Amino acid sequence: MASVPVHIPGGASYEIVVRPDLLASAGLVLRKLSGAGKAAIVTDASIAPLYLNILENSLRKAEFAPVSAILPAGEDHKTFVTISKIYDALLPAKLDRQTPILALGGGVIGDMTGFAAATILRGVPFVQIPTTLLSMVDASVGGKTGVNHSVGKNLIGAFHQPIAVLIDPATLKTLPPRELRSGLAECIKHEIIRDADGFARLEERIHHAIGLDIDYLTHLIAHNVGIKARVVEADPFERGDRAHLNFGHTFGHAIEHVSNYSYSHGESVALGMVAASYTAMKLGMIDQASHLRIVTLIDRAGLPTGGLKLDTDAVFNAMFFDKKVKAGTLRLVLPDRIGHVVIREDVPKEIIRNAVESLGG
Repeated sequence: MASVPVHIPGGASYEIVVRPDLLASAGLVLRKLSGAGKAAIVTDASIAPLYLNILENSLRKAEFAPVSAILPAGEDHKTFVTISKIYDALLPAKLDRQTPILALGGGVIGDMTGFAAATILRGVPFVQIPTTLLSMVDASVGGKTGVNHSVGKNLIGAFHQPIAVLIDPATLKTLPPRELRSGLAECIKHEIIRDADGFARLEERIHHAIGLDIDYLTHLIAHNVGIKARVVEADPFERGDRAHLNFGHTFGHAIEHVSNYSYSHGESVALGMVAASYTAMKLGMIDQASHLRIVTLIDRAGLPTGGLKLDTDAVFNAMFFDKKVKAGTLRLVLPDRIGHVVIREDVPKEIIRNAVESLGG
């Protein structure tokens, strides 16, 4: 078991608990945090048959009365229409401001549930119970919530910190291989932006993650949430260095949007990291050997490093809807060495466009 504390300025602190088979005792953990009589669960149609009964039974054992909302699965359902379904399912149950709402699922469920929790009764307690590697190491930490819009991804949302994050690595046993690889993209990202030694260790041991070594994954998840927690603590509202967590995402979100989400988030971020690394190399910030190490590790994780079939101009233009755009200027997170990144606002558009074009190779 690992426990990672997160201390948010202003008192919104919580624990991230990482333990195999934690789901069956989640109710007892929650009871230590809440005296409420009810607990609401939001999940989706793919996760509910696997884990909803386990969580509901855990809550009943801790003397919570569970209320559940089951949503359609998939990124294309991350909309206000689906948010309304959460309201429709939970509000008639007469929740009060002490009722915790639990997000059981991947990043889409976590983002939407967090947004609903931030807005129901102007804010109720929120617990993340992620079931994908991507949501465990990234989306479940930091309090970002929201929904997509036809203009772009995650353009509508709120900051709403959870009261706890409960991670059961054993749930990864039912995760499709493509989704496991998508989560590894965020692990690679964390090492590139903050930990050169961690990057080297991942180069040596990534086969343990792909082989579903739960002991190794427990360590890897705790290490990664620790990196993200420290970044979030220093900048909870993304006004400074927290933007470093968006390494690869300006390119990646554009790829997701233009592909109509046929590329998963992790696949898009993988391609985005390749493009960002390429950009840094062209600017003389990193050498070719460092760029090759980044691309090779992404490839060894089973993630795409090229072969993009999307229109270059469409992806390039979509990048300007990124949340980090400032006065029409792209702000790119780029590595100046493995383990450290900086924000650049002076990258010539032609180099950015060439980076997108290079992904077609």
